Amino acid sequence: MNLDKAKKRIVKQVKKGFHGYPLVSLEYFGKEPALATQVVISFTGEESEEPQKQTFLSGDDAREDETIQSALVKIIERADAKTVTEIDGTSALDG
Repeated sequence: MNLDKAKKRIVKQVKKGFHGYPLVSLEYFGKEPALATQVVISFTGEESEEPQKQTFLSGDDAREDETIQSALVKIIERADAKTVTEIDGTSALDG
């Protein structure tokens, strides 16, 4: 899947808002706001469940990595997520 298509599909899911569980959440991390070198995707099947997390690392910006963005779309689809959220901006990496 090409990068623009993957990013548009993720944005479309996020814009739908909360529609229950399963819920998938995306959070980008980096040492500086303009460069997110890591993305953590969390899956929560039910409200009382602990989320399952998977981390993807990139040498460049993970938001512009076609492989990572395509993988995120596939995870969202396979999870049959009713809700997709994304933390705005880039969270700081420790260290």
